[in-house]
Amino acid sequence: MLRIKIICVGKLKEREYMALCEEYRKRLSRFCRAEVVQLEEQRLPDRPSKAQIADALRRESELIRAVIPRGAYTVALCVEGKGMTSEAFAGVMENAGLTADTVCFLVGGSHGLDETLKREVSLRLSFSAMTFPHHLFRVMLLEQIYRAFAINSGSHYHK
Repeated sequence: MLRIKIICVGKLKEREYMALCEEYRKRLSRFCRAEVVQLEEQRLPDRPSKAQIADALRRESELIRAVIPRGAYTVALCVEGKGMTSEAFAGVMENAGLTADTVCFLVGGSHGLDETLKREVSLRLSFSAMTFPHHLFRVMLLEQIYRAFAINSGSHYHK
């Protein structure tokens, strides 16, 4: 069974969003083993310099790399990534499952992901050119992963 690992920088604290994430994780259990790993976001001053941000992103990328299983298909969520339809994303998920036993989604903190980490991934994916709140995006990601499995299984969830 395919394993989905969502690696997030930052902790989800709002009960409502936690409940929605858990609902989609429960729905996904029909198709895969899904887990969410929350990593500590590096602390920065109120007005950090570019060097301070770069250092924090580098340290966060080390934490992310430490929890990515060897041979995983990795997807960095970033604004400059490739945009795609839900159907195209379902195809990516299906193909990724043929080549890897784990698909890891990397979600950065408030300053995104380290550029060196983004160069190492299998796919850079963008949901939109817009910026979304971290807690809402996590729900959106889980829903789209569930939708991809539903599409691939022929479910009527996706119309």
